[in-house]
Amino acid sequence: MQLKRLLFFVIIVLVGIQFISTQKNQSTKLLETDISKSFDMPTDIQKIFKTTCYDCHSNNTNYPWYNKIQPIGYLLERHIKNGKKELNFNEFGEYSLRKQKSKIKAIKNQVIGNKMPLWSYTLIHKNSKLSQQQKDLIKQWASKLLDSLN
Repeated sequence: MQLKRLLFFVIIVLVGIQFISTQKNQSTKLLETDISKSFDMPTDIQKIFKTTCYDCHSNNTNYPWYNKIQPIGYLLERHIKNGKKELNFNEFGEYSLRKQKSKIKAIKNQVIGNKMPLWSYTLIHKNSKLSQQQKDLIKQWASKLLDSLN
């Protein structure tokens, strides 16, 4: 009998949380502080970043259909919030020069080390998995940019 009550309670909670929506991370503005406006960024690099990085590291997430299912929506919201806290491409121009250099080095190292994009993200978003050519492009761009900032 206790197990039935517990199961009933869990079902009620799961149904109930479906009515509590999450805050959307969506903006239609391209800020003047966006990394693409702060630095010379080739179109192919912009495309790679928008496809593989911007969902978690910008002010505009392209949400999947399953974000409306709770608690998945809450997990996505937390993941995006943490990603933006670590690096926000839309606010990159507001960072100090020292922080910008650090973030560019981190981008380069994370991509080369296969730490970004996260495997859990690429599992669902197949088009966000970076090819070796894309990794090389990011590495070259980041190295060139770092040289110009020193």
